[in-house]
Amino acid sequence: MSDNNKNEQKVTDTLVVALTSPEERRRGLSLLFVTLLSLGMGQSLFFAIFPPVARDLGLSEIQVSAIFTLSAVLWVVLSPVWGRLSDHWGRKPVILIGLAGFGVSTGGFGVLLLLGQDGVLPLMTLYVLMIIVRAIFGLFGSGTPSAAQAYVADRTTRQERTSGVAAIGAAFGMGTVVGPGFAAALAGIHLLLPFFALSAFALVGALAIYLFLPERRQPRLKRDKKTELKLMDPRLRPFLFMGIVVSLSQAAVMQVAAFFVMDTMHISSGETAQIVGIGMMSMAMATLFAQLVLIPKMDLSVRTLLLSGIWVNIVGIGILLIPLSTSSFVIAMTLQGLGMGLMRPGVAAGASLAVEAHEQGGAAGFISSTAAVGIIFVPLIAMPVYLILHTGPFWIAFFLSFGMLWILYKSDIVSLADPVDIDDVEEQTMSDPSRHSKY
Repeated sequence: MSDNNKNEQKVTDTLVVALTSPEERRRGLSLLFVTLLSLGMGQSLFFAIFPPVARDLGLSEIQVSAIFTLSAVLWVVLSPVWGRLSDHWGRKPVILIGLAGFGVSTGGFGVLLLLGQDGVLPLMTLYVLMIIVRAIFGLFGSGTPSAAQAYVADRTTRQERTSGVAAIGAAFGMGTVVGPGFAAALAGIHLLLPFFALSAFALVGALAIYLFLPERRQPRLKRDKKTELKLMDPRLRPFLFMGIVVSLSQAAVMQVAAFFVMDTMHISSGETAQIVGIGMMSMAMATLFAQLVLIPKMDLSVRTLLLSGIWVNIVGIGILLIPLSTSSFVIAMTLQGLGMGLMRPGVAAGASLAVEAHEQGGAAGFISSTAAVGIIFVPLIAMPVYLILHTGPFWIAFFLSFGMLWILYKSDIVSLADPVDIDDVEEQTMSDPSRHSKY
């Protein structure tokens, strides 16, 4: 791409904010928030519904983990690909592809479980089909978070970026926390109803995105590999590391919590379900408080979000390392929900602010890929460590959190806390297009 074409693209990227009206931006953010929330719920409802059904069907714990792991690997690998494609195809087509893939995968998995319960298919045939159908989620569903984050970055100034990208980036993480509660509520009507409800929700959401999500940004049909964002770009490295640690910490806590409570407090499965349910709900409420109250109202910088979230998370994990009681478990889960609610948006917004306008899709894809790392890590490493030492997964998360602090202080992230004079920026960029690349 020539220098003139690059400058023209930068001008276009800068002026998209002005081309989209405030009402359209609010509508777009609301649509994207709800759709990403549903994707997060789909990611986690499997952990609440599928394991007992799989055991009844005759599948082992290792076989169940393999289904999750393959989908998570595809998510990690393909999120950056979808992010870069959204830079060239446009955000809206990639969002639609992801939602359609999610709806088909979730509904298809529910159909397979029904067939399995009725004994229509042999177990191994059913198992192979489950792997394929769940893989559709990682294959196509990974496109929606990447393109959605880039869509918001296209339509916000630097001052608005933290709250805008934070809200969208947080929606997926919030969904992973809310998902088990949603599944439990609908499972009382029919065990597999959550799969079909989320599938229908996703497909209706895709229709709403198609009809009502505005996109005037012209896609760049030609790809310039020399200017594409790379995985090891020094601007992204700190945020990728922190995104991975956040994913590992959340996955370790959510997937180990029930076993940990049962084994350390020596209580029945019914009592465990009640305590863990209260803890998960407290975690979800704290996450909601951070994302819907603290971040919008307090206008926190990326640096403040990350520092606050890391320290709160460290305290929450530390409580799990001492003798456990019901109250201490609920407090620990609440603190970790608050910490995650601050850290995850901080990582997403920080990565977006660190790169140029034409790199937003690539940055969003890389950050989105970190969300599934924990799902891969827990079955392969955290669970074996748990069998040796029940607090082992929490110790790993504890020390990795201090690693985030070290990265934060050593990296040049402090610049993201600097205020931006929006009026001055708009005046200069409108009068001198050569300055657009700075903003």
